[in-house]
Amino acid sequence: MKARIGLLFLSAVLFVSCAKENEPITISPDDFHNAIDKVTEVMIHDIFSPPVASRIFAYPNVAAYEIIASQENEYLSLANQVKDLKPIPALAEGKKINHELAALIAHMEVSKRLIFSEDRIEAYRDSLYTLWEEKNEQEFMESKTYGLEVAEHITEWMNGDNYNQTRTMPKFTVDTDNPSRWQPTPPAYMAGIEPHWSKIRPFVIDSASQFKPTPPPPFSMEKDSDFYKELQEVYDISNKITAAGDTSEEVEIAQFWDCNPYVSVTRGHLMFATKKITPGAHWIGITKIASRKSNADVNKTIYAYTKASIAMADAFISCWDEKYRSNLIRPETLINEHIDENWTPILQTPPFPEYTSGHSVVSGAAATVLTDIFGDNFAFDDNTEVPYGLPVRSFTSFTQASDEAAISRMYGGIHYRAAVDIGVNQGRSLGAFVVDNLKMVQ
Repeated sequence: MKARIGLLFLSAVLFVSCAKENEPITISPDDFHNAIDKVTEVMIHDIFSPPVASRIFAYPNVAAYEIIASQENEYLSLANQVKDLKPIPALAEGKKINHELAALIAHMEVSKRLIFSEDRIEAYRDSLYTLWEEKNEQEFMESKTYGLEVAEHITEWMNGDNYNQTRTMPKFTVDTDNPSRWQPTPPAYMAGIEPHWSKIRPFVIDSASQFKPTPPPPFSMEKDSDFYKELQEVYDISNKITAAGDTSEEVEIAQFWDCNPYVSVTRGHLMFATKKITPGAHWIGITKIASRKSNADVNKTIYAYTKASIAMADAFISCWDEKYRSNLIRPETLINEHIDENWTPILQTPPFPEYTSGHSVVSGAAATVLTDIFGDNFAFDDNTEVPYGLPVRSFTSFTQASDEAAISRMYGGIHYRAAVDIGVNQGRSLGAFVVDNLKMVQ
C-alpha cells in the first residue's frame, strides 16, 4: 500500500513538472519597455555621448523588429530599405518558435555588444533566461537559438557602418585663429566629441548632408549685425528668466530638457560628473509613454521604438554633419569675452560646436515619426525626468514637446535662436523623409 502511495505521489510530481515545463512563455509590452530601460540605465552608467547613444538604441530595435516582421503580415521587413541590410536568416522549415521571445532575446544580445558594462545586461538577461527556461525549456531554447542567430546577422551588418573606423580618426583640432570657430567651454574644457560622426552610415537618409540647413547668420561682433543681436538675445533672456531664481517657467523648461551626460561638477579641488540621459533617451522614454497610453501590443511597441530610434540616429548624423561644418562658437565664450565675464549659462554648455541645436534636430525628427505612429494631438504626461529629480510636464502633442525641447536650449543659454528654429525644421524635414520612405506597415 505504501509503495502504491509513493508511486502515485511520484507520478503526481512528474505530472506537475511536465505541466510546468510546457507552460507557454508570454512576452508583454512591458518586457520590452523594461529591457530598453535597462539599456538606458547602463548607458547612463557608461556615459555615452548623445550620437553614440542613438546608435545603441537603433540596432537592437532593428533586430527585434525584423523577427516580428518575419512572421506578422502587418509589418514589412526593413531589409533592402535601410542601408545595406539584407533579410535575416529564415527559420528552418518545420520549426516553430515564440517570435516575441526571440525578438526580445535578439534585442538584449545586440544591446550587450554595444555597451561597455556587459555584465549589467548579462545579469538582467540571465535572470529572464532562468524564468523562461523553467516555464518551457524547449520553447525557450529554440527561440533563443533563433534570436541569437538574428543578433549575429544584425551585428555583422552593424559592424559595417564605419563606427569602428571613426574610433581611430584624428581628434578635433580647435581653430584658435578664427574668432567665429568653436572653443572648448568651462568647466571641463572638453575636446569636441564625435567630429567624424557624419561618416557613420545612415539608416534611411541618402547622406549626412541631405538635410543640410541654411547657414547661421554671418559671424560679426558689430552690434547692429544679426549675429550680435542673437548673441545679445541669449544674454538678455538668461538674465530675465533668472531674475527670480530657479522658479521661472523658462528655467524649469531648460532644466527639464537638459539631457546632458557631460555635466561636470567642481567642488574645491574635486571634479566629478553627474549622470543623465541623452536627448535621444528622453524621446525613447516618450515613445514608451505613448505606447503604454495607446495600449500598444508587443508588435506595435517594437515598431514604434524601431522607427523612432532610426529617425533619431539619422538626425544625429545630419546634425553632427552641420556642427563640424559650420564649427560655430558657443554663446558662453563670446558673452564672457565681450559682454559679461561673470555670466554663466543656466545649463552647462556641451562639448561640441553650436550650430544646429542637437536637441532641436532630434526632437523635430522624433516628434514627426511619433505623430505618424500615434496621431496628432496625442496628449501625454512626460515623466521621463522624474528619476533625475524633475517633475512631470504635460504636452498636448509631440510637436508641442519638440518645440519646447528646442527653445529650452536657448533658455539654457547654450544656443542662439537660429540654431533652435532652423534645427527643429531640419529635424522635421528629416523625420518626414523617414515617414515617407520607410515602409514598415502594410
